[in-house]
Amino acid sequence: MMVPVKTVTVPPRRGMAIPVPAGSSFEVVNVHGGQVVDMWALAGPRLERRLSMEHTRTVHSRLTLKVGDLLFDDLRQPLLELTADTSPGVHDMLIAACDPVRYEMLGYEGRHDNCSDNFRMALTDLGHEPPGVPSPLNLFMNIPWSEEGGLGFEQSPAEAGDMVRFRAEESLILVLSSCPQDMVPISGENMTPREVEVRLI
Repeated sequence: MMVPVKTVTVPPRRGMAIPVPAGSSFEVVNVHGGQVVDMWALAGPRLERRLSMEHTRTVHSRLTLKVGDLLFDDLRQPLLELTADTSPGVHDMLIAACDPVRYEMLGYEGRHDNCSDNFRMALTDLGHEPPGVPSPLNLFMNIPWSEEGGLGFEQSPAEAGDMVRFRAEESLILVLSSCPQDMVPISGENMTPREVEVRLI
């Protein structure tokens, strides 16, 4: 029996909130390669429980994810399982979502699209009151660290068609932002944000 697949597109520089039932899976596909995607998951009647990078790092005692890892909320309850990854496996669990102040610090004048606003607008579009912006899981984002503790912002090694697949441990709201960062080369040397696809399985 064929499993029905619904594909939705997250436009470049924009965000999207998607309900995901318990036990179902979704894939985030890097259509063109190199595009960074900020990802959040929220659960509970008022979305009061959020996917937590701090708690996930603590459980695994790692700064990176591996296939088979569970991802935890801020009550240390599992929300997602990483079940497949065809990319080089480079994802960031440290960096906060970009916001207006981040672009001011980079020298941009005026309003710049950003993942924090995308998170809020995506939830509002779905009829939810947006909470504060938790730290995201930055899919395909390459943030190497040195022995001295320094962090770099390098190009993503993800290629066109690379994907990650997650299984929802409970019903949740998935929020994705096709990162609009175009002032540092995290999404490629041409620094042009592109769309990504989400396949709901």
